[in-house]
Amino acid sequence: MLDVRRLQVLRAVVTSGTVTAAAAHLGYTPSAVSQQVAALEKQAGTALLERVGRGVRPTAAGLLLTEHAALISSAVAQAESALADLRAGRTGRLSVRYFATAGSTLVAPALAQLRAEHPGVRVDLELTDPEDPFQEVARGRADLAVVVRTHDRAGAGFRLVHLLDDPYAAVLPLGHPLADKKIVDLHELAGEQWVGSEPPGPCLEPVIDSCAAAGFSPDFVIQSEDYATAQGFVAAGLGVGLMPRLGLRNQHPGIVVRPVRNPEPVRVISAAVRETALEQPALRGLLDALRDAAATADPPDGSGAD
Repeated sequence: MLDVRRLQVLRAVVTSGTVTAAAAHLGYTPSAVSQQVAALEKQAGTALLERVGRGVRPTAAGLLLTEHAALISSAVAQAESALADLRAGRTGRLSVRYFATAGSTLVAPALAQLRAEHPGVRVDLELTDPEDPFQEVARGRADLAVVVRTHDRAGAGFRLVHLLDDPYAAVLPLGHPLADKKIVDLHELAGEQWVGSEPPGPCLEPVIDSCAAAGFSPDFVIQSEDYATAQGFVAAGLGVGLMPRLGLRNQHPGIVVRPVRNPEPVRVISAAVRETALEQPALRGLLDALRDAAATADPPDGSGAD
């Protein structure tokens, strides 16, 4: 295999015209330059230079290798420039996974901010359900995932960055006996038929756990994994439900929404990343943008939710 450093020495000799001039440019002694060229000729298996008067000129093989040395030098310079851009966050590519209700509230404004601050960074987005995104990060298929987690530990080598606490509210049909209350105690929904809006997994766990703490298990008579559809079932009088505030941003006119207490179910929304990926300025910028988006999201206090 040809030595890249020796190729650059050969190029210096050819462009300078003499070994002495090349040595001066490189900061080597003439004998060191001659040794490097001799070693390269041994690797190439042919002569690379021939004497002409007091100077040297390349043989056909020497000219060929000199041209390739120039290409290598250019490629290295381009690689160094690209690496500098990547390290500075001017360029790069991020793969992001998110779930539907986090899209408009968190991901969209965060990407707009990232684009303004890092216009050369490309983001590949993929929508998935709340149970899957973390595994995409764990398997190296995504740089960041917006996830719902009931536990704070993501495991060694990973970090969960808290974004938002998203409380659940009671969703009732118009005219329901509890609709006139400003706040609903969770146990008051114990005898109701329920419309489910969450698939099994981290979004359903706060509902089940909170109901258990209130002394009952919800009686799901209808199951829908879409908040808009679930609201329609509630509006039709087919049951009541608990839905997170982010899932109630587009509210059905046939329902009322009331805060819940004793206890209040809450899903914790975080950004999951690999620790090593945090070296990327663009990824750190996206995390900052997600935190900014979460800080300016609608306050989850249920105000005005009628």
